[in-house]
Amino acid sequence: MNLTATHINYQQICKRKLWLFANGINMEHTSDMVYDGKLLHETSYPQRAERYEEMLISAEYEGVSLFGQIDYFDARNNTVHETKRSDKVEEAHSRQLKFYLWLLELNGVEEATGLLEYPKLRKTDEVFLDDKDREQLKKSVSEIKTLIESDTCPPAINAKICKSCSYFDFCYSGE
Repeated sequence: MNLTATHINYQQICKRKLWLFANGINMEHTSDMVYDGKLLHETSYPQRAERYEEMLISAEYEGVSLFGQIDYFDARNNTVHETKRSDKVEEAHSRQLKFYLWLLELNGVEEATGLLEYPKLRKTDEVFLDDKDREQLKKSVSEIKTLIESDTCPPAINAKICKSCSYFDFCYSGE
């Protein structure tokens, strides 16, 4: 089984979104917000292409293959930079960044830190990985594995965040 940082992010936002994504129902390609986020990532810090690089990273944990694509990794300062459009789901963004830090750690990179950057808000948050986070990530891997293997799609959550979700039409087409 493969598990990505997107799975970790979606677990924090909506279990239904996670289940749909993991079972091959992908709606991100139809979302203007997803496109806007990718454009923001590519244009917010043009000087970074010279100094930092995107990085694919993987590790194995209890029979699960873990994968992440780090936006920018500053190897000199051992810092992961993650660029996001909005801080509306900041906990999910933080967990995703901690997942990257954990992947680095599983690959022998110690004491990496993260910067969660919101260019439109002119806001940056520093993120660290501690023992509590490691335990939570291990628990998340187990919970995600169980959810993905379930034959039953979780119900819609009817939350404020749903209106801006790329799965909104799918979840609420019958209402």
